Amino acid sequence: MHFGSSTPKRRLIVGITGATGVEIGVRLLAVLQERPDVETHLVMTKWARATLQIESDYSPRDVIGMADYHYAQADQAAPISSGSFSVDGMAIVPCSMKTLAGIRVGYGSDLIGRAADVTLKERRQLVLVPRETPLSPVHLENMLELSRLGVTILPPMPAFYNRPKGISDVIDHTVMRILDQFGIDAGIGSRWSGVPHADGNGSEALHGVIR
Repeated sequence: MHFGSSTPKRRLIVGITGATGVEIGVRLLAVLQERPDVETHLVMTKWARATLQIESDYSPRDVIGMADYHYAQADQAAPISSGSFSVDGMAIVPCSMKTLAGIRVGYGSDLIGRAADVTLKERRQLVLVPRETPLSPVHLENMLELSRLGVTILPPMPAFYNRPKGISDVIDHTVMRILDQFGIDAGIGSRWSGVPHADGNGSEALHGVIR
């Protein structure tokens, strides 16, 4: 497989696990597909494929087609399994608690775990989007330790100041926040642009929300 390019691109690894919320990962890939300056490397687990068919109208083939490169879950010889293969970072969206726990202890049992381990050891940006509720003390301790190691823990918390009209708005907000961690302006979602202030008549007004 040839990875050379006349124009350098940013490289992002996208891992999709079997946790619920798979459409967030799909939307992330769809947004990045529109960015010619970003090259995506996708790994989907077996259970991600199963969840995809339960939660969405996409097929695994559809999702694979959104990525520039795709690797099998068991392909430990893939380029992204080595630190010498330069990437800008990795996002696991959604991230199951099993995967998160494995990353904490450096247990790279599959390519997602190995790629995350490489991302950590190379001091690259690693974003985990855990989808679980309620959270047990074990979950919280694992996330705290990973945060101390420099990992960004980004649960898909919905924002309400933008008055989302549907689930797509909620998903877009999360994808926007994920890409913010890599310095990529997705051009989607709504950003808060101010705080309440007095309008001079004793009542309060709000600055607008940037869309």
